[in-house]
Amino acid sequence: MAANRKGPVLKWENNVAWPGKLTLTDKALYFEPVDIKGSKGVLRLDLAGDKSTVEKAKVGPLGFSLFDSAVSVSSGPGLATWVLEFVDLGGELRRDVWHAIISEVIALHTFLREFGPGEGDKSLYQVFGAKKGKEKAIASASNCIARLQALQYMRNLPDDPIKLVQFSFLQQVAYGDIVCQTLAVNFWGGPLLTKVSDKRGDIARASRESYETFDNVSDLDGSVYLKRWMRSPSWGSTASMNFWKNSSLRQGLVLSKHLAVADLTLVERATETCRQKYKVVEKTQATIDAATIKGIPSNIDLFKELILPLSITATEFEKLRCWEEPYMTVSFLAFASTIIFRNLLQYVLPVSLIFLATGMLTLKGLRRQGRLGRLFGIISIRDQPSSNTIQKIIAVKDAMQNLESYLQKVNVVLLKLRTIVLSGHPQITTEVALAMLSIATVLVIVPFKYVLAFVLYDQFTRELEFRKEMVKKFNAFLRERWEMVPAAPVIVLPFVNEESTPATQENKQLRKPTPRGD
Repeated sequence: MAANRKGPVLKWENNVAWPGKLTLTDKALYFEPVDIKGSKGVLRLDLAGDKSTVEKAKVGPLGFSLFDSAVSVSSGPGLATWVLEFVDLGGELRRDVWHAIISEVIALHTFLREFGPGEGDKSLYQVFGAKKGKEKAIASASNCIARLQALQYMRNLPDDPIKLVQFSFLQQVAYGDIVCQTLAVNFWGGPLLTKVSDKRGDIARASRESYETFDNVSDLDGSVYLKRWMRSPSWGSTASMNFWKNSSLRQGLVLSKHLAVADLTLVERATETCRQKYKVVEKTQATIDAATIKGIPSNIDLFKELILPLSITATEFEKLRCWEEPYMTVSFLAFASTIIFRNLLQYVLPVSLIFLATGMLTLKGLRRQGRLGRLFGIISIRDQPSSNTIQKIIAVKDAMQNLESYLQKVNVVLLKLRTIVLSGHPQITTEVALAMLSIATVLVIVPFKYVLAFVLYDQFTRELEFRKEMVKKFNAFLRERWEMVPAAPVIVLPFVNEESTPATQENKQLRKPTPRGD
């Protein structure tokens, strides 16, 4: 399917790069290292397994990830993994093309497993032309790869070459499963040679009846795709059901399953729907990219603007709790008490959702009428002053130090909680357990509305004169007890190189050269 003809390919192993020739077939990847003695032979990596993966990777000498021009190809967990670098002084385009090509071969075998008949399936002889379905799928993938290589030669590639290889691209987009279903019907579907047992009815011709009524699906020309070949879970999705229910010809003339006059074939319909959905996703992603800004200070300012409504709500609630406006606080407590003691808590969430939905619909109507202005909903922040490289490095260093300090505090809290739970300090563990049992007993005996009212009044009376000293003493007592809790012990083990582990050495022994096959 593909081979490197111009630029070199380097295979990295144990921080050593070895040049060689790379060849890709429809089943495996072959690497022939440059060896004067010819003792290494040809290495083979299988791509037909269900656990095969390919990812972009960075490589470099001495374990440093310097060059973003490699791919990591694996046959599965615990199996051989190749790191191949495609040297290209012009950028990462050559690597991206090979990544797309290898992804297409892996996606091809995924398509064959999910949408095609199994190996040795006798039902292949019941449908005319079904035996050539696998060859058609492989030929389709080969054509995509050839087109990608031709565009690479003409230097007319898109930003992401994977958009030009169908099976790999369909795995990533919405409605791609439906396109794969129509391709499967196109590849393996054909006239019936023998009668297939169907307990629920005859075969649906031209999809004129509901897909749920029959075991098999049909193309526009009556080509049959058997139920037993539908191994992919996507056949049971709602989108799949709706598509095959409405798959009959609306108008025009059917010349073959590849050509319909004045109408679209099934593959064309699914592809058009997939294209429209992908355009919507692209537009959404464009808005996200436009809203994404760079720089830590700018993102902090944007975050502050986004949480401004919550900040205002918290500030107003704190004013109520501190009795800065006594009439508002008394009114709020009266309203909350009425809800609690009248057993109206179950209606709080539904009413809140109703008010929220009403407000959203009102804003929608006002926006449609143009009464909100063009700038409504746009967030404005001030740009940061220009700074040189040294100032940026210092700012990043300060931010990392603050982050490290915050993580240390969080880890200390978690270690203390671990000590309490695992009885690292028996006395404190006993006190916490007794407190939890007391709370549980109160929750079981006392009705919940009285407990909730007690918590509410406790929060709103903490700042009053008759309770302020008592609250301070209680908080000081809790702080003192918390400071007495020791942190759980932490042991830092020495660094162990993964390449020296027994499992890695065993994998290396399994990588033996094999003669060229396929």
